[in-house]
Amino acid sequence: MAMAGRMLRCILVLILASFIVFTYVSQVGIMENLDYFKIAKHDVVSKNSEKQLKDQAIRLRSFQESIKDFNDSIRSRRIDKDELLDDGPMQKLLSEMLLDSKNIVARKSVPLFSIDTEVPVPMPLVKTIYKPGHLDSEIDMERICPREGLFTKLLVLITSSLPHSAARMSIRQTWMHYGSRRDVGMAFVLGRSKNKTLNKVIDQENFMYQDLIRGHFIDSYNNLTLKTISLLEWADLHCPKAKFLLKTDDDMFINVPKLLTLMDTLKANRSIYGRRAENWKPIRNRGSKYYISNAQYGKTTFPYFTTGPAYLLTGDIVHALYVQSLNTAFLKLEDVFITGIVAETLDIRRVNVREMANSRTKFEACNIRGKISIHMVRSSEQFDLWKMLLDDTIKCDHK
Repeated sequence: MAMAGRMLRCILVLILASFIVFTYVSQVGIMENLDYFKIAKHDVVSKNSEKQLKDQAIRLRSFQESIKDFNDSIRSRRIDKDELLDDGPMQKLLSEMLLDSKNIVARKSVPLFSIDTEVPVPMPLVKTIYKPGHLDSEIDMERICPREGLFTKLLVLITSSLPHSAARMSIRQTWMHYGSRRDVGMAFVLGRSKNKTLNKVIDQENFMYQDLIRGHFIDSYNNLTLKTISLLEWADLHCPKAKFLLKTDDDMFINVPKLLTLMDTLKANRSIYGRRAENWKPIRNRGSKYYISNAQYGKTTFPYFTTGPAYLLTGDIVHALYVQSLNTAFLKLEDVFITGIVAETLDIRRVNVREMANSRTKFEACNIRGKISIHMVRSSEQFDLWKMLLDDTIKCDHK
């Protein structure tokens, strides 16, 4: 009897194990049939049979129902999952499916995910991936923009990369001195890092100088558009009465006196001043860091825009640019995005200024004094240019 009991228990265990295996295999088969995402292949519309198209339509409809709260945003693998706006269970599930930590600050071009349909999936609206707000509790607001910019003629916001402490220090010790004027405010704009040690270093730097505006995004090249939007948001919230806003980078030398002189001649409103780029085409070479796919931007040329190293905004367009940018499809080229696509939507003028060439030039005193913005300046070179600008023993024909 004991032997028969053992045999019966073994048979029951085998039957139960077989049932579990069968159920698991069946579920795997179902999940394979519901594989919503495939890697986009060269942005080419696929040619399928009628049956395949019906299958795609069923998958797409099921997909749309399952992400009702996710809007229509399909994230690029370049966007960090901490940047997603909400923390709902569906969003967390999708972010785990689409993202991995190795691509948070990836420099190589990463293929976009898309639904396998006859129509390319558009880039997500910025508002679905941008988290508003700043870590600015230590900012010296009274020095940068007192009374919401009531007396601020020029607000200069300098986009900077987290490790570029030497570049920031060289700017503080040279042309940022003009920020001590009552009518000029200056600060740096950064993102954040996954590296806790680096974040602590930035905290210490901000404690000393109180001039670091930090947004809620991972600081990387592919997030430069989010950085500029963060810049606009801060200016709109804290310095809305400033007459002009200069956006520039930490590898730039700015001839502030010449810029202020230029501003005195500008009478028009709703304008962006800088080096105007006309009829520039998207780069379709996947090996380039400037690569833009047809799904990201389908037109053959960009709208007119002002190049990113430095451009000047009239204060009356800052709010409109910020709000409209949130409702525009994301593009990683921040100058094309802000001063081209968004500005064109708002019918904002883009005006070429010859002195804002945004390029490297001969380091000669009289040449430097004739420029407003000089690009690709190393930290040590800031001091050379500063001396050339101020040395009154050197006489030039032009002022």
